[in-house]
Amino acid sequence: MNPKPRKVVTPHPEIPIAVPEGMSPVEFFNSPANLKNLAEENGLFRTPENLLMYRKLIGHSTEFDTSVILDTSRKILDPLGRPVRRDQMERQAKRVWERMTAIIVEYMLEKYPDPAEHVILCGEASLDATWPLNKPGVPSIRMIHNHFIVFPVKMLEEAEPADPNDVNLTDSGHNTLFLRHLADVYLEFFEGLDLQILKPAKSDEVSLSITGYPQGLPGWKLEDGAQRLFDKYFWYEYEQILLRFLDFYSTFFNLVSTGEEMVPPQANFPHAVRDILLGSGKFIRVARDLRERVIQEPQFANDIRWRPAYKQLLYCNDNGDLIVTISQNSVGNAITELLGIVVERQKNTLAYRQIEPALVNRLLEVRERLIEANLGEPIATPHWPANEFVPSG
Repeated sequence: MNPKPRKVVTPHPEIPIAVPEGMSPVEFFNSPANLKNLAEENGLFRTPENLLMYRKLIGHSTEFDTSVILDTSRKILDPLGRPVRRDQMERQAKRVWERMTAIIVEYMLEKYPDPAEHVILCGEASLDATWPLNKPGVPSIRMIHNHFIVFPVKMLEEAEPADPNDVNLTDSGHNTLFLRHLADVYLEFFEGLDLQILKPAKSDEVSLSITGYPQGLPGWKLEDGAQRLFDKYFWYEYEQILLRFLDFYSTFFNLVSTGEEMVPPQANFPHAVRDILLGSGKFIRVARDLRERVIQEPQFANDIRWRPAYKQLLYCNDNGDLIVTISQNSVGNAITELLGIVVERQKNTLAYRQIEPALVNRLLEVRERLIEANLGEPIATPHWPANEFVPSG
């Protein structure tokens, strides 16, 4: 197979939301009013911790596509003050988040057991709380997300190739920092992690044969398979990878911002930061070159995400192994693009209506497992007043 990134077209219906005159869509989508509408129109399940599972109406895939967010829109009215990373979540919410993730991923693995037929991914994304509300490319809901997506391999095979220089595949050009100029020190920094459940994966185990992505990123294999998703020690190690990434990101962009070689006061692994990162001449040089570019180029400076923003993926490789990886999250790019899948969303109500019943029924099916686990309560909407889909009109 000739690996290449793919571009898929995903239909969506007309969105029945009127944005008030004088507001940009992004400004409205971050308002409590929109979050209330999202739950009432597309909500599937809510926990006492306000973890909300919902149908992605403008989604990535028509096979299986849902998200879980920490909906703090009624608790925290300031969109810039909401949790955007898992390390900002309260302990109980994090535990329920992990269990919901395990249940949904387990369902996907049972429903789509053959990696030669389906690409399965669970992607957790942070949203930078310092990003201006009206900046193009800001995700529409400023709270931490977990995405659960399935793509049929046949659809990817038939999709047209994506431009490898697509701004979304390249993190708006920023991945050249981590994956090209800093690949060696980036990988070395992660090698210092003491993990028992997650084992370092070989490069050919990390990348999908159909797309050739992810590229240049560290990966870890869950050798004991899906049963470990219900093990608290797996989630401890999963978070250690995130904390390591946050240290790399914070140290690098602090150096870009201030020019000072210092260990961030909030560093989780201060000795590794000092010895590996600040001890690397290449790390220092790349940060200072970027600092000069920020000073000279206003457009580039406006695209920098100064606070840690990440995408952490759990997905099936070609062998059916569960792989964990992590990357920075820049403006405009989506969770699927880490796997080399560019999604073009097109409004096509007729096409969406044809796939909607099967898609929604799969979401209602996995919702039953969350109900059985006694994690929260189902949400009735006009589209599924009970536990079945009702066509509109």
